Amino acid sequence: MIKNDLFLRALKGETVERPPVWMMRQAGRYLPEFMELKNKYDFFTRCETPELASEITAQPIRRYGMDAAILFSDILVIPQAMNIDVEMKPNFGPYLPNPVRSQKDVDNVIIPDINDSLGYVMEAIKMTKEKLNDEIPLIGFAGSPWTILCYCVQGQGSKNFDKAKEFCFTQPVAAHMLLQKITDTTITYLKEKVKAGVNAVQVFDSWGGMLSPVDYQEFSWQYINQIIEALKDDAPVIAFGKGCWFALQEMAQSNASALGVDWTCSARNARYLTGGNITLQGNFDPTRLFSPPAEIKKMVTQMINEFGKDKYIVNLGHGILPNIPIENAKAFIDAVKEYKA
Repeated sequence: MIKNDLFLRALKGETVERPPVWMMRQAGRYLPEFMELKNKYDFFTRCETPELASEITAQPIRRYGMDAAILFSDILVIPQAMNIDVEMKPNFGPYLPNPVRSQKDVDNVIIPDINDSLGYVMEAIKMTKEKLNDEIPLIGFAGSPWTILCYCVQGQGSKNFDKAKEFCFTQPVAAHMLLQKITDTTITYLKEKVKAGVNAVQVFDSWGGMLSPVDYQEFSWQYINQIIEALKDDAPVIAFGKGCWFALQEMAQSNASALGVDWTCSARNARYLTGGNITLQGNFDPTRLFSPPAEIKKMVTQMINEFGKDKYIVNLGHGILPNIPIENAKAFIDAVKEYKA
């Protein structure tokens, strides 16, 4: 049994003494102890070496004592396993030298044997579970099929993912085939993660907000929902769509255990759109962590009061930024732990 099960209880919608807290991208780039490892090992070496991935996962827990850990990894290990080259270029980000742009390219994409190609992730989970010693739950994650498609087609990060959208709108058959291949791979991947020991999973739809509400249903949500349906009996699923407030009503009718909300949607609107019955997670603006610690604490308390302490998981509205002062991250976590209803 997990000793601190606050996070899991919030996912079930149970009454809690205070909401649980963790931060997206908490394992990583803002921590000095992470930077030491970053200077020694390149990005995918850190992801693919279970000893390193588990150590990085545990670092923020030792420092701040969040209520959940999230496995250090990357959403782009999925396309890598599917026979698509992915590089991580310093000061540039993801780079895919051979983007998927045609039906022929889609035909070359494989649905891999997960344990063969991503066994290192499962090893990292087992090592992390040993380090955590059942103190807190461990979260596993994957990118949404649409978000993965964005990188596969665009070939790199983008402000608008115009090539990815053009591919979907001009070659819809090929696009849906690619999305389905990514979905099938992701389902198997997340199921294996649960078997290896993660207590919950999160699907990150980082680029969902690039689509119109109608296109979102066609090219993103229906695939995320397949993942939720496939996993719902195995582990709680959190669905997070950045910029997707317009889909919250639809998402709330799914079997997701919780929905992530970004900072552009108020607590009141998020509760209204989701009907008040589903656990919500979020939604502190990551850039607000530059505010003085005393101000951060005040804002976090206000945020909890607006969402309500139950059916709520305190988090950022997206990943923590690399240059956030460590004492400010501490103020964010401490504000939640000190919360009194």
